[in-house]
Amino acid sequence: MKKAMLLYGAALLLSAVFVSCGQTPEGEKVEAQEKVETTTSENTSGLAYSVDTEASKINWTGGKLVGNSHTGYIQLKEGQLNVEGGNLTGGKFVIDMNTITDTDIENPEKRQDLEGHLKSDDFFNVGAHPTATFEIAQVEPAPDKPDATHTITGNLMMKGITKSVTIPANISMEDGMIKAITPQFVIDRTQWEVMYGASALGVVKDNIIKDEVALVIDLTAKAR
Repeated sequence: MKKAMLLYGAALLLSAVFVSCGQTPEGEKVEAQEKVETTTSENTSGLAYSVDTEASKINWTGGKLVGNSHTGYIQLKEGQLNVEGGNLTGGKFVIDMNTITDTDIENPEKRQDLEGHLKSDDFFNVGAHPTATFEIAQVEPAPDKPDATHTITGNLMMKGITKSVTIPANISMEDGMIKAITPQFVIDRTQWEVMYGASALGVVKDNIIKDEVALVIDLTAKAR
């Protein structure tokens, strides 16, 4: 009985350590919803701006319940933003999942191991799903948000699964370019069946990897 109580106490202590060490990434929590209807580029009026893939990227932060978080970025393959009357009205961009890159690990071999694992079947399975997409459905002003000028609702497709999300963004136009940069926001990767080490599985894998992933989308597009 005494041994059982000691084991129970140790488990509680470990749980407390896990919670205190494994903080959720900062940023607005974005809930995934059923996909929404979008307007195809053929039916969109206004000007088309081509996404500058050299100047655009998606920064990510992910980590374990215990230990340091990892940071990195993903590059875009192509994209288009639609502008009418000086306002962003729609668009779509393609994310090149083969470019998942880690930026925090200094050791080249360990960094390559992590990048390879993220691209494997355990995570994003880029062999079967080499791209992800985000297609804009609605853009609205956000006067109540101190860190964003607008909210963008659109369909995020990863691993063949499409969910709608509404994300904050700062949108500006200058010198024939449109920029859309989000403050950091957080999604639950399990909503897109990225399940390795997920807490919902109830299995300790790799110290349990957090379900939450923080993203910053940085887009620059130029008039055609």
